[in-house]
Amino acid sequence: IKTILSGFIIRGYLGKWTLIIKTVTLVLAVSSGLSLGKEGPLVHVACCCGNILCHLFTKYRKNEAKRREVLSAAAAAGVSVAFGAPIGGVLFSLEEVSYYFPLKTLWRSFFAALVAAFTLRSINPFGNSRLVLFYVEFHTPWHLLELVPFILLGIFGGLWGSFFIRSNIAWCRRRKTTKLGKYPVLEVLIVTAITAVLAFPNEYTRMSTSELISELFNDCGLLDFSKLCEYVNDFNSTKGDDLPDRAAGPGVYTAMWQLALALILKVFITIFTFGMKVPSGLFIPSMAVGAIVGRLLGVGMEQLAYYHHDWTIFSGWCSQGADCITPGLYAMVGAAACLGGVTRMTVSLVVIMFELTGGLEYIVPLMAAAMTSKWVADAIGREGIYDAHIRLNGYPFLEAKEEFSHKTLAMDVMRPRRNDPVLTVLTQDSMTVEDVEAIINETTYSGYPVVVSRESQRLVGFVLRRDLIISIENARKKQDGIVSTSIIYFTDHSPPLPPSSPSMLKLRSILDLSPFTVTDQTPMEIVVDIFRKLGLRQCLVTHNGKLLGIITKKDVLKHIAQMANQDPDSILFN
Repeated sequence: IKTILSGFIIRGYLGKWTLIIKTVTLVLAVSSGLSLGKEGPLVHVACCCGNILCHLFTKYRKNEAKRREVLSAAAAAGVSVAFGAPIGGVLFSLEEVSYYFPLKTLWRSFFAALVAAFTLRSINPFGNSRLVLFYVEFHTPWHLLELVPFILLGIFGGLWGSFFIRSNIAWCRRRKTTKLGKYPVLEVLIVTAITAVLAFPNEYTRMSTSELISELFNDCGLLDFSKLCEYVNDFNSTKGDDLPDRAAGPGVYTAMWQLALALILKVFITIFTFGMKVPSGLFIPSMAVGAIVGRLLGVGMEQLAYYHHDWTIFSGWCSQGADCITPGLYAMVGAAACLGGVTRMTVSLVVIMFELTGGLEYIVPLMAAAMTSKWVADAIGREGIYDAHIRLNGYPFLEAKEEFSHKTLAMDVMRPRRNDPVLTVLTQDSMTVEDVEAIINETTYSGYPVVVSRESQRLVGFVLRRDLIISIENARKKQDGIVSTSIIYFTDHSPPLPPSSPSMLKLRSILDLSPFTVTDQTPMEIVVDIFRKLGLRQCLVTHNGKLLGIITKKDVLKHIAQMANQDPDSILFN
């Protein structure tokens, strides 16, 4: 979807069949208990709905740019439904998905996300009148010294994120290049079987991942009967709701090692699950890994504070019998850190997390963890999981965040090069239907420049292959006297014809009279910027008004790869 929004068309990717199949299979995949989430697929489903709705309105059907704005808003609505986080959804679309995000798209996305969240709230899917499954309320404030474990969680999140991206990409590359890719159904069955066998004995992997996260975020009260809350109760008076820090009972220790085993399983099984041929999101599994680590660290800190409350680090703020440390908060921070390490989100991540949990006073710990995890992960490998998969699939995507700083010119990149055959062009008033059909059959280009004549090579416009084929077919069916020797005119006025000649075919209406052009001396830095900002697919190169060549998005990508000393042919476009 990121690639589509950057101005590339992948046919059938947002069609009605995709929507129907994805909706049905997403339900089955999530309920199967595999280690995957529902957020990514829901963004895809929302974009399919947006795209299908676009076809109903002429304004959007005809205009590719307007349609992309609708898709940006749809992505926001998708996250808004997946997480019950409308504002987080808008920021996610802005930070992660969208390529070009003008202000009017911002408030339209906001409106779309609002309607989505409102609809979700009126259906009330979880029966707890909340938009999310794991809503928590913590009451204890956090202390400044707790930032140290929060930052440690951030470091863990960054390390896990980059480890996950590397392993997952290596496995997916393996799937692409070896025989493994030919048996997708078998692969899914094997991974599901392994997941089932390994996950069933442990109660924390047996429950659904959302329930697991919900339990890890939970702050233990008096009436909680989960193992995580089996503390030794040796106090007489209970003042209000918040229980003092207590010694861990046998249940907590059992829960700790079961969680440690669950962590190992989640870490490794997610690598093989994400990227299989089933709809799989990544948010929930990453959050589960982070939440487990956070909860383990939180309980550790709590016991440390309970047994050593006279240490200097605890003495100022943690007296005996006080409730100083909330393990659930650590789980929440850990979840944010791991999610940040994998996706490299910052702003939208923090907003999604506090919308999910309603914990407004914990913005600073969340920000600290999210920033640390991004820094650590960026230090190890530059790209997030989405960019890594875009590169693995060889989609023509121009990264908007990187600078192009080489001194090359447009003439160095354009084709045809010195020894290539000349550029295929159409002339405006001297080619017959037969000539044009021959050019269409011999070449596979998706468009052709139109010039005044072969001698002058002065540029008139650009015509798309698809439009040419459709127009010629229609003319042969519906117009009288159109034969192979009919002359095609791209001009405004056509000269009077001698009575014996066949009638002419006027195609001025399908000609793009304002194709994007640069001169041969334009620095590539500017050309790359034009491609990025406008989401162009091709751009013509002229010299004193004469057509010299053409630069496509793929040429730009190959040139960037060449300048970075990579093999330009390694950028596959499948």
